[in-house]
Amino acid sequence: MAVPFGLSTTFYITLADGQCVTILYGWVFVSLISLCIAASLGEICAVYPTAGGVYYWSAMLSTRKYAPIASWITGWLTLVGNWTVTLSINFSGAQLILSAITLWNEDFVATTWHTVLMFWAVMLVCLLVNIFGAKYLDLINKVCIYWTCASVLIILVTLLSMSDHKRSGAYVFGHFDASQSGWPSGWAFFVGLLQASYTLTGYGMVAAMCEEVQQPQREVPKAMVISVAAAGVTGVIYLIPILFVLPDVSMLLSVASGQPIGLLFKTVTGSAGGGFGLLFLLLGILFFAGIGALTAASRCTYAFARDGAIPGYTLWGRIDSRFDVPLWGLILSTIVDCLLGCIYFGSSAAFNSFTGVATLCLNTSYGIPILVSLLRGRQLVAHSSFSLGKFGFVINCATLAWIALAIVIFCMPVTLPVDPSNMNYASAVFAGFASISIAWYFIHGRKEFSGPPVEAMNEAVVPGKDIESPGEVAVTGEVGEKKALETSMLASSDSEKSREK
Repeated sequence: MAVPFGLSTTFYITLADGQCVTILYGWVFVSLISLCIAASLGEICAVYPTAGGVYYWSAMLSTRKYAPIASWITGWLTLVGNWTVTLSINFSGAQLILSAITLWNEDFVATTWHTVLMFWAVMLVCLLVNIFGAKYLDLINKVCIYWTCASVLIILVTLLSMSDHKRSGAYVFGHFDASQSGWPSGWAFFVGLLQASYTLTGYGMVAAMCEEVQQPQREVPKAMVISVAAAGVTGVIYLIPILFVLPDVSMLLSVASGQPIGLLFKTVTGSAGGGFGLLFLLLGILFFAGIGALTAASRCTYAFARDGAIPGYTLWGRIDSRFDVPLWGLILSTIVDCLLGCIYFGSSAAFNSFTGVATLCLNTSYGIPILVSLLRGRQLVAHSSFSLGKFGFVINCATLAWIALAIVIFCMPVTLPVDPSNMNYASAVFAGFASISIAWYFIHGRKEFSGPPVEAMNEAVVPGKDIESPGEVAVTGEVGEKKALETSMLASSDSEKSREK
């Protein structure tokens, strides 16, 4: 969750849909909801501590009859979500790079081809680093943490110290203006929540830590919740100073690229060089986030292909012996993203579609195991070491209600009136992938796909039931840790080795 980058590249959305109130309180609201989702997933993770995450949990929580279809749907949502998160990060990064030119040349307007070609270039850089620099990925992740923290500090100190004009507290904490959106005020607030929801989407991937920490049934759930809480606090610290130095909103909304953060930096610092210096810090976060997102997307592609759930799975589910990475998974992820980027030729608001699909798919994938657990009376998480106790039912219901609402609002265009150039094509992209998933299920999955390779999953997990044979292992708590890790979606030695590299 690259908070400064995610918030900065989606600033246009909230400036149009409510401004300060939507930006600040929308962030706080979504942070609290995300805490509920993370806590719900953490409760499940404590029972099934596996790097397979929601894909594995959906199967384990379902009955034997419905486990394959539950994991199939969850897996496809996770896969498409990872693809489109990578797409949205790198596409917004391309727009941000081109927006830097306007700091010196205000008459420059990037054409559609400029943007798409720059996006393809960013994707290519991320691909090459993932192939030839795989052994440095762990170092890149560590540098990213320090770079992000330093960037937040430098940006805030610079903006507050160099601004000649500051907004009042009443403006920062109470100004609401959705007149630029065309939506009714109340609905505009909800449409503007896409900014916060898109930025806070990565916590489900924390489950990948299950194979790398001791006592994952205790540590990983805490890490999920803490990561959301830390991101929420970071967002508030980043947003409030920016709102205090916010320039004229109509000027920011007039930026042709849809990325006004560079102009904001230039206006506040009073120079193009100062604005670019701060923008460069965000571009550094883009580099780290883009590489990491493609890494996650390729590993997800590889793991899902291993189970035969993707057309052409025999090719995508290979580890390249030369580079020790899922090379074809990387290539497929890159090709899919590059093709989806062509939507920009028909819609100048394509970035909103990409963020909408990513947020919709990942949130829905998080919701499926929570829904299955709820439908089964929460019996399978009753003895979780990270139990939500008597509040569990209410928290689960709140998360599912939010996800249901999010599916609707994140398919909405940011502004009205709507025409083909500013339409939100999130629903069309979602429907396209759903069609591929459904077709492949009936062609191949219905007969061949059995879900993640788990054994005796439903009989063994019922609380209090005795194990009937020595070969049957209960997949709960510490007893089930070894079985859960061995049978997770990403548990093969090749996948582990490639991730470490």
